[in-house]
Amino acid sequence: MSNPPPTRRTSLRTLAGLGALALGTAACGRAEAALRSGTPTGSASSASGGGPRRRLGAEWESHTRTFMSWPALAKGVWEEDLRYVREDIARIARAVGEYEAVVVMARPDQVAAAQRACGSQVEVVPLAVDDLWARDTVPVFVEEEGGGVTGVDFNFNGWGGKQVHAHDAKVASALLQQYRIPRVQAPLVAEGGSFEPDGEGTLLVTESSIVNDNRNRGKSRDTVEAELKRTLGVEKVIWLAGVRGEDITDAHVDSLVRFTGPGVVLLDRAHPSTPPDSWSRSADQAKSVLSKATDARGRRFEVIDLPQPDLNRITGRGDDFVSAYANFYIANDAVFMPRFGDRRADDRARGILREHFPKRDVVPVAIDTIASGGGGIHCSTHDQPGKPAA
Repeated sequence: MSNPPPTRRTSLRTLAGLGALALGTAACGRAEAALRSGTPTGSASSASGGGPRRRLGAEWESHTRTFMSWPALAKGVWEEDLRYVREDIARIARAVGEYEAVVVMARPDQVAAAQRACGSQVEVVPLAVDDLWARDTVPVFVEEEGGGVTGVDFNFNGWGGKQVHAHDAKVASALLQQYRIPRVQAPLVAEGGSFEPDGEGTLLVTESSIVNDNRNRGKSRDTVEAELKRTLGVEKVIWLAGVRGEDITDAHVDSLVRFTGPGVVLLDRAHPSTPPDSWSRSADQAKSVLSKATDARGRRFEVIDLPQPDLNRITGRGDDFVSAYANFYIANDAVFMPRFGDRRADDRARGILREHFPKRDVVPVAIDTIASGGGGIHCSTHDQPGKPAA
């Protein structure tokens, strides 16, 4: 493999991003006004005031399909490694496609190549994207009290204007229109990787990734929390500190702590050979918060460590390599975890996931180029809740 690309952790492409940030802020303001007035921005019912309740489900619930994106950006992002990261994406799509429907979004001129790479079991649809991070660009799906699913558009702005996103900023609205799913525009800027729900009203969030002027300038944590509750239908938000400014996401929660069931979480832990840094301190802080907290149903948390591999034994490389097993993806009847090449650590992580998902297959997938770009399997996938597609 060639040298690791400038990654979404390190490529701060602000020139193009700042203009989109201004647009995102304006759109956010319009959405906030709409929610205050009780008028939805899309065709779905408003979640404000006395409107119908919404529910943000857990990832282990039934999926209609998984959405993914076919990365298009070479210059300034993946460079010569674009071909390798596409191989990783195709590998994940084929693996998930064994268990549920997978839809890969690709620019129209790249549909045929993406289809060849992903195989006939995966559906590739023409929808312009920039990069592969479907977790952050696809809308967050919520269930309405009266039935049906609504997509919440969180006004993707390139993680605070850090990367070009002319197409990715429009993915949420375009996808909802294509699949005729009602849309609500959130009064916040955020990404799907910022949210970890238990399906019973509890939401875990890193403060660094959303209470941040690069997304929500001037909004306090209390304001953000109230808007999350109203927009997503959650009852309790548990705030973890995260890490500000050291990666492009400002430390999404989905590489730190994940629910395996109500009241039970797996917490990312650095390998003992890794020197302490801001990431390990973030894990310590998260464990401290969770050990004292209760969820929306009053349960205390059971916190289980999910240790990372030895960085001297992994097959991938790069300063921004994400070696967190916590970035796994739960699909229908399966859990997909990264395989990093440290056999002992890979087996240990697989055993922990098997213990917590005993009725699902636990499938390791090699994703070294995706990981070198600052993400993982969860970052690359986005589930749509509902009955499996026919």
